[in-house]
Amino acid sequence: MAVAAVIRAATSFENSPALAVLDVPSQQPQSAHHAGSAAGSVRAAGLRAPAALSGMEMDLELRGNGLEPVGHYEEIEISESSVNNGPERIGPHCFELLRVLGKGGYGKVFQVRKVQGTNAGKIFAMKVLKKAKIACNAKDTAHTKAERNILEAIKHPFIVDLIYAFQTGGKLYLILECLSGGELFMQLEREGIFLEDTACFYLSEITLALGHLHCNGIIYRDLKPENIMLNSQGHIKLTDFGLCKESIHEGAVTHTFCGTIEYMAPEILMRSGHNRAVDWWSLGALMYDMLTGSASSARAVNMGPPFTSENRKKTIDKILKGKLVLPPYLTPDARDLLKKFLKRNPSQRIGGGTGDAADVQKQPFFRHVNWDDLLARKLDPPFRPCLQSDDDVSQFDTRFTRQTPVDSPDDASISESANQAFLGFTYVAPSVLESIKEGFSFQPKVRSPRRLNSSPRTPVSPLKFSPFEAFKPSLAVEPMELGLPLLPPPPEGTAPLPIKTSTGTKKQKGGRGRVAR
Repeated sequence: MAVAAVIRAATSFENSPALAVLDVPSQQPQSAHHAGSAAGSVRAAGLRAPAALSGMEMDLELRGNGLEPVGHYEEIEISESSVNNGPERIGPHCFELLRVLGKGGYGKVFQVRKVQGTNAGKIFAMKVLKKAKIACNAKDTAHTKAERNILEAIKHPFIVDLIYAFQTGGKLYLILECLSGGELFMQLEREGIFLEDTACFYLSEITLALGHLHCNGIIYRDLKPENIMLNSQGHIKLTDFGLCKESIHEGAVTHTFCGTIEYMAPEILMRSGHNRAVDWWSLGALMYDMLTGSASSARAVNMGPPFTSENRKKTIDKILKGKLVLPPYLTPDARDLLKKFLKRNPSQRIGGGTGDAADVQKQPFFRHVNWDDLLARKLDPPFRPCLQSDDDVSQFDTRFTRQTPVDSPDDASISESANQAFLGFTYVAPSVLESIKEGFSFQPKVRSPRRLNSSPRTPVSPLKFSPFEAFKPSLAVEPMELGLPLLPPPPEGTAPLPIKTSTGTKKQKGGRGRVAR
């Protein structure tokens, strides 16, 4: 009788130890049966069973690989320690630092190369966080774990992929795919403005990503060009999940004041309770940003992210009361969608109802999008990064890439009770566990590379977990009444469409300046 091999695998080792079980119903006395069952054990474990091996040799082969032959029962715990006791112990020593990609109050992001084991030579992003700084605030600790949990739970073509999470005495490490195309922010800064077909492509991919998060009860809450990365092919990936709120399903609301002011929905500013509709307001602000150009060049004509002003208080005032000004060159479909996204009443906002992303996808602006092909990434992106090698960092901010990459010594110690907060942080991607099922290998499969970067705009939240942006306490926001309804767009004028050139558009009067908060 062949051995029944059952492998139960969990992806969060400290909280959910996995078991590899070889379960044999009964002892087989005959040697021929014994040999046949041993061969079954070998096959079930993913090991080779040469035909010439005797029953005793097969027993030795099984025992040599940590398995028991027929007639025995053994439970093998697949935990953090058992994985790390295998041929490859995952830790900081497995990665060579190549470049600094971002840094902030809690730590750094490095481009790294894996130097040993499976995937040796592959490029990843390594996000390093200092426990001592995070542990000072219970909310920061909670948001840190929430980001790691979301990255573990959510797998989607347009959301960054987490490969490993591990920790040392003083630091937390996230190993992510390295997105070598850089931030969408950098591309928008180079172009100055996106034509509508370009904006439509990016907005469509973002819509699918947001819809997937919402289906899983997650509000993103920090949508902006700096948190949208491009992979080597030019497709988008959402990153930085430190402000996400979990377990917000239909009818539920939350009250945390957080986000980035220029893209923040009115109901967050009013602290009246918000739900997933805030992400659709932010998408509208992002759409406006894409189609009207940079804030610095647009201020002369009263444009930019729709309600941007010279300081935070005036920006908040405009979000709550200001008039929406739409440039005359926008098409009717673009105008229509912007007005639907930027409704101050979340129940009237497109996407704010039960249909969520499905309602957004039905809008005329997206009428030419084949959503199935888009999800399968069969459509050609409007911009494909020009990369010379896997470790090319030309799409990233030189303020960081020119710095010498140094991971400071792990000398910070925190109390045992504080360290308990990080139990369960360790993670190994499903691809690694899949390799366990295939052949009891504890090494990961090849994954596509990725990274995160710094942001010129500091999100406003005392709860913000982001190692890429310096923390500043949020300012108190006085309750304000909702302002006048959005005015209708100005009549169609004779203003020319932006002229696309090989280096961007001719609607540029300076860089895409952002005020660091």
